[in-house]
Amino acid sequence: MIQTVTDWFSAMPVLAQVFWTCALLGSLIFLVQLVLTLLGMDASDVEVDFDGSDTLDNGGGMSLFSVRAFVNFLVGFGWTGVSFFHTVGNPVLLVLISFAVGVFFAWIVLLLWNCIKGLEQNRSLSVSECVGKNASVYLRIPAARQGKGKVQISIRGSVHELEAMTDGEMIPTGRQVQVVELINESILLVKAL
Repeated sequence: MIQTVTDWFSAMPVLAQVFWTCALLGSLIFLVQLVLTLLGMDASDVEVDFDGSDTLDNGGGMSLFSVRAFVNFLVGFGWTGVSFFHTVGNPVLLVLISFAVGVFFAWIVLLLWNCIKGLEQNRSLSVSECVGKNASVYLRIPAARQGKGKVQISIRGSVHELEAMTDGEMIPTGRQVQVVELINESILLVKAL
């Protein structure tokens, strides 16, 4: 069986051998990456130290010059070449088409990867973002810091309910206020508008 595969491979033109090698090698590495990703062992679990200013893939995300993008380029390039080898008669045109599809594969995967990475961002509220923003009193706020009330404030499209105090008069429910400063990590100092 191995002899027949070797005979089949050596009988084809050099360009076809290049396309088949890229397609099979890229697909094999892609499948290994897929299995490792599904098992929760992504590339971020592998410690590789590239020192120097000529490193192409630096930063926490995926760049166009990462291993994952290169593997996807190989898959697109190789399988396009294999698929159209007998259809496209001009070898230069075939290589250009295959190269374009390979770049497209790498770009699409990069785009999807960055969209997925965007979902991992921490969207939790930082109370310091509230300073200077307007809010609505949810539970009345006692006068002169004699107790706490609650306000509802919208930050980055999410409504949050936070404790608040005031230095002035009592502020009734439903009144609009402005956050002046932070009293501590969880209590806002507000003034009536």
